[in-house]
Amino acid sequence: MFLLCRTRKKDGKVHHNWSIAENHRAGKRITRRHVLYLGELNDTQRRAWERLIEVFDQDEGRARQMSLFPDQGARPHAPPVGHEQVSVLPKLTRIERPRQWGACFLADKLYRELRLEAFFAPRLGKSREGTDWEKVLRILVIYRLLCPGSEWKLHRHYFATTALADLLGVDESAAQDDTLYRCHDRLLAHKEALFQHLRQRWADLFNTRYDILLYDLTSTYFECDAPADENDPRKFGYSRDRRGDCVQVVIALVVTPEGLPLAYEMHPGNTADKTTLATMIALIQKRHGAARRVWVMDRGIPTEETLAQMRAATPPIHYLVGTTKARLARFETALLERPFVEVREELRVKNLAHENETYIYVESKERVNKERSMRRRALKAHWKRLRELATLKHPLPRDEMLLRLGKAQEKAGRQAASLVETEVTPEGTLKHKLNWPKLREARRREGRYLLRTNLEDQSPDTLWIYYMQLVHVEEAFRTLKGDLAIRPVHHQLPRRIEAHLFVAFLAYCLMITLRIRLKTHAPGLTPRSVLEKLANVQLLDVRIPTTDGRELLLVRRSEPSKDARLLLNLLDIKLPVQALPRMYGKEEKAV
Repeated sequence: MFLLCRTRKKDGKVHHNWSIAENHRAGKRITRRHVLYLGELNDTQRRAWERLIEVFDQDEGRARQMSLFPDQGARPHAPPVGHEQVSVLPKLTRIERPRQWGACFLADKLYRELRLEAFFAPRLGKSREGTDWEKVLRILVIYRLLCPGSEWKLHRHYFATTALADLLGVDESAAQDDTLYRCHDRLLAHKEALFQHLRQRWADLFNTRYDILLYDLTSTYFECDAPADENDPRKFGYSRDRRGDCVQVVIALVVTPEGLPLAYEMHPGNTADKTTLATMIALIQKRHGAARRVWVMDRGIPTEETLAQMRAATPPIHYLVGTTKARLARFETALLERPFVEVREELRVKNLAHENETYIYVESKERVNKERSMRRRALKAHWKRLRELATLKHPLPRDEMLLRLGKAQEKAGRQAASLVETEVTPEGTLKHKLNWPKLREARRREGRYLLRTNLEDQSPDTLWIYYMQLVHVEEAFRTLKGDLAIRPVHHQLPRRIEAHLFVAFLAYCLMITLRIRLKTHAPGLTPRSVLEKLANVQLLDVRIPTTDGRELLLVRRSEPSKDARLLLNLLDIKLPVQALPRMYGKEEKAV
């Protein structure tokens, strides 16, 4: 095996992406096989991977010749004292119940690393029938992490195809559909205590500090009729998923700059973003104290009244917020009179003090190149489509042309569509031209941001880094909606809808824990790719009949592939020893 580097240029920046590959001989040809994608590596990470590959290849080179069965003519060894000697019939060996083990094992290890079993076991307890609710919750969380879907799918299909019963020591009754639903009803009472527990675990595992908090909101919709109950949180409102025709709920999330979640809240779907901040600040102060913190938010969340309250609080609550284009236009004249200060390579700033606040005008060359490249690509595609519509061989009626123009503008996006002036004549002919004033304005503002803050002791470079960390909240939302598939929500009761978000929140905690573990070694390694690699490790039942009518059962896992072993070594995970064989009589009772 060896490290392979591929170079490509995207959005005006050169990227060097590394991966692990190996040469494989197929007859007379030698082909190259991709083993593991690593992403962009620094020099330290690259040397660490080279050493790991060298050690791994040395271990692979050691071969041992072992015999499975002794020679028929060899003299059998006498069994140890107190042990029974049996003769087996290897030709009648059966292999049964292959089930996925590797990814379940890793997910369970992450769950234990956060000590969630110790947190939930005394709180959830057991039912009178012996149902261990903590293990039912663990099944739900692992299912949400590995193969998100409905509780019905978990009950009817998924549980039987995995080794969760073997790992947790439960039977199929733990995955009954009514058991899964009743487990949801027991979760929300422990939400506040869970947030306190996670805060301590993040500090213990990653030495996390809580002086900077990132806050944002998203929504998730329901493809159902509007509920008749006025207290139901599913309401019509502004949809970030562009599904204004569906009812929804709003989700508020607070994370650290590393992406570690601290808290979430579910609000009715018609909740305005600006009305949630004061409530969330009060909750965080109640849970973690009124320590000095910086709240980093997007421009649409705080109101002027909320920001004034944050400045007047004792002690003051610090904030860093993006501003609207209207405010940028308001201060543009005053900012033009001030010189740029280069705080580091490719980053220039201007400061402007105004009414107990500091406005920071930031120009990032890297962001200029990226946003300009994105704008050019979108505008080029939109212009091509407009030219196609304008030069159709067979003219369309005006209404049909307007429909096609609307679809083209929707596909291009609001920014690219606003840069082109269009007109459809009564005959259905499309005319279009560039809006040069808007294009010049867009070019002037690409990669340039106006931030406002009440912090006085931080450099502009540091404040810019704080603001760019908002991508971690957006990444958390993408993970919840993508990898963890919180939608569709297969629940109708409000308490179970929030309990569904509670389970998804726990699954995200497992995923971000794995992501941070991987990031130190290779940023290109994603939690999903690691889970998919380990999912190939199976658990099987090997049944070997004996000559006296009994049956020897060996529950054995398959050996991890080469890339899976690399990942296990990287994460310093040692697989448990194989289970001891068991002997069964004719009545299928262990002896």
